[in-house]
Amino acid sequence: MSAKKAVTTTKAAKKLTKKIVPAKKVATKEVLNGVSDIRRFFYKNEIPLYFISATNFNMLGADEWIKGFKFICHIECFDGQHPNVFSPKEEIPHDEFTSIEDINNYLLQHPEVQDYLTTRKKGKSAGKAMFLMFDEKTEKLAKKLGLQVMFPTAKMRTFMDNKVNTNRIAEKAGVPCVPYVLTPVTDYAHLQKVSKVLGTDLVIQTPFGDSGHTTFFISNEEEFKKYEEEIVKEKEVKVMKRINCKGSAIEACVTRHGTIVAPLMTELVGFKEMTPYKGGWCGNEIYPNAFSPEIRNKATKYTQLFGDQLRKEGYKGYFELDFLIDQDNGEIYLGELNPRVTGASSITNHAVFALADAPLFIFHILEWMDVEYDLNVKELNARWAKQENIDDWSQLIIKHTEDTIEYVSEAPKSGIYKMYDNGHIQYDRMDTHRRAVETEKEAFFLHIAKEGDYLYEGADLGILVSRGRMMNDDFQLNARAKDWIKAIRGKYTSQIVEDKREKIVLTGSLTK
Repeated sequence: MSAKKAVTTTKAAKKLTKKIVPAKKVATKEVLNGVSDIRRFFYKNEIPLYFISATNFNMLGADEWIKGFKFICHIECFDGQHPNVFSPKEEIPHDEFTSIEDINNYLLQHPEVQDYLTTRKKGKSAGKAMFLMFDEKTEKLAKKLGLQVMFPTAKMRTFMDNKVNTNRIAEKAGVPCVPYVLTPVTDYAHLQKVSKVLGTDLVIQTPFGDSGHTTFFISNEEEFKKYEEEIVKEKEVKVMKRINCKGSAIEACVTRHGTIVAPLMTELVGFKEMTPYKGGWCGNEIYPNAFSPEIRNKATKYTQLFGDQLRKEGYKGYFELDFLIDQDNGEIYLGELNPRVTGASSITNHAVFALADAPLFIFHILEWMDVEYDLNVKELNARWAKQENIDDWSQLIIKHTEDTIEYVSEAPKSGIYKMYDNGHIQYDRMDTHRRAVETEKEAFFLHIAKEGDYLYEGADLGILVSRGRMMNDDFQLNARAKDWIKAIRGKYTSQIVEDKREKIVLTGSLTK
């Protein structure tokens, strides 16, 4: 090569080099790969996360899985002993509470709660919050405080919570329901006419109900007359054929990767020892042989179909289905939908299958965490369906069953209790959920009603959780359950209030 050519080539190379601009580094968004990455993500979380409700019952233990997770509650179930529960000390003026939504709206307007949120802010964001129940007012209050609600809109949830609409969603999903008609009812003669194909033994549900007291069992005009006012005022009700059934519940979560389904649980319904409502939910059991493989597989299949349809409707996150198992023909039918965490969530989220991977609420919250993730839902569901991944637990929801208003002068503390052979129970130690219960002679009790409160028909006394079963194979309360219920009730001391109607502060359940 000549010297001239070499110089020319060098100049050309320098000229070309000047034109080459190094590519800018583009920040790649983190992608969580599977359960272990998801768990690590939440252990390192820096975003303030909250569960805001009357109590922290439905999300017990979430603070152990998620750094920075706090409970904001109206009722202090742990008497100041829980490290991650915040409850305002001073009561401010408010209208009479008629729902959990009212309680949550009160909390969001409370100066102590607002100050607490401010102290935990990260930048301009107050964080994200879950609610058991909320309405459009809650959404506006949360937005004003800089909180993102980690659920689909209140409008969507209300639409899906409507028992009439639930059946219509089930029809689209191909999930069978108990034979039914959706119809207005004007009187008993009209009911007979519109329900002719269902027979004379009927169950009527109004669109919205609380733990069973808007579910009516009707086989004659006299029974109809008892509930006529509540039925005829509705634009549409669900009228079902009454079947000989056992209740069950299953929780699931709609994610971008599919519907995650937890194992099927039994439901305790209508036991007079715990609830004044004939169709009232009052507990759950989870154990490996609760149902035949055929029933379990059907329930899982139907739940996935229903969850997939919810996603098409625009819903994502946690939901629960009640299934009715016909004892005469073995068929399984959809009962109702709860588009939220529920009273059964604590049983789901502390079982062995959840502890081995992650609780169902983790996958719900993940959908609102602005992070990409990969998850093999099919593999996860297969693991959770294995019997060896299910252990034995029961919970009892104990209510005041008398039609009286009573002032509580003494109440049992939350924590672990031991039962002795004579049926006597004794407070043993403080704990924040059931993890410390070692045998069927122990139970975790969470008090809802405490000293200074008023009891009314249907008011929650508290929740009792223990290992093992609380029903026999005929779905009746066993002796151990009755002993625990009697013993817990015996720990309450209350006096009847004469001017009873002046003392009601809330109607309905605080747990489901």
